[in-house]
Order: sequence, then structure tokens, then C-alpha cells
Amino acid sequence: MPLPFLTADGVFDAHEDEALPHADPARWRRPYRPGPWRVAGAAILLLVSAFMLLATVIIAFAGTTGGAAVAAVASLAVVGSALRLLRTGVWVSPSGLRRVGFLTTRSIAWSEIDGVHKVQQPVRWLGLPRTVQGQALTLAGRGGAELPVLLTDHNADFLARGEAFDRAAGQVEAWAEEYRAVPA
Repeated sequence: MPLPFLTADGVFDAHEDEALPHADPARWRRPYRPGPWRVAGAAILLLVSAFMLLATVIIAFAGTTGGAAVAAVASLAVVGSALRLLRTGVWVSPSGLRRVGFLTTRSIAWSEIDGVHKVQQPVRWLGLPRTVQGQALTLAGRGGAELPVLLTDHNADFLARGEAFDRAAGQVEAWAEEYRAVPA
């Protein structure tokens, strides 16, 4: 259902097919939206942090500032975890590809990548140790270098969303084709 009052000045129409509403091509961008499992996990963490902040206020009014400080730091750590969970995924830019994990981030220049391919292989289900047969988007490094698996159809972004996985894999492959040929 179109909402004409949102498009009166054309701001939303101009950026309809872009991942982010800015025109700077040098910025890192995620070529897909975070999946419902990832968003639900972050929402639960934010709900827990709200209760922790409420507990912080109660502890502060009880008069123990040391306990309130510990509770505040713990609740801020939970908020930071929720934000980091939403940020994880694959990001692309003209300079390369970035795989953002919960604790680590790895950037790879397009010149180090020989190819990006979708393959059938055992993949981890929601990042847990259990593996199932699925599709994965993998990198082939120059000189046979071992590079990480980028996306799977059973991770928190694409579980039960096969079409979204195919679109995201296609967009990452298109970025790779476009920028691998360009000399850095």
C-alpha cells in the first residue's frame, strides 16, 4: 500500500533500491537487510537491558552506589551486545569486502579475492555447532588462500528465507565481479 504523504517530496523514492539512503559509494554497506532471527535476538537483549536499567535505578535509590555502578555497566554491556549483533554480517564497498562477526571483523581487498561462489555444503544452523546441508557463499582467495564462509542460508539472516539468500548472494557476487576487475 503506497503512502503518498511519505513520498510528497520524493525523498523516499530516490533511494528506494539502495541499501542505505546516501549517495556516497565509498561507504561500507550491507547488501541485504538483517533477518528476523537477528532482529528478534537483539530485541530480546534490549528488553533484558531495560529491566537491568530499572534494577540499576532501584539499586541507586536503595543507596548502594557501587552496586548501581556495576548494574549500569552490565546493562550497557548488554545494549552494546545487541547493537553488535545487529551489525554482524557481510559489508561491501569499492575497496573490498568486510565480514563482521560478533567479536571479530575481517576486511579483504577485492584484489585478494579470486572469486565468489555459491556452493552446497554442510553449514552451521544459526551459528550453533549443529550442521545441516545447505548453501553457502564462499570466497576463493588468490593463491589458494583460506578465506571464511560469508553467508549461509541457515544463519540468523536467512533461515527460512531462501529467496533473500539468493538475492544477497547475487548482490555480493555482482559487487565482486564489478570491483575485482578494477585495478586498486
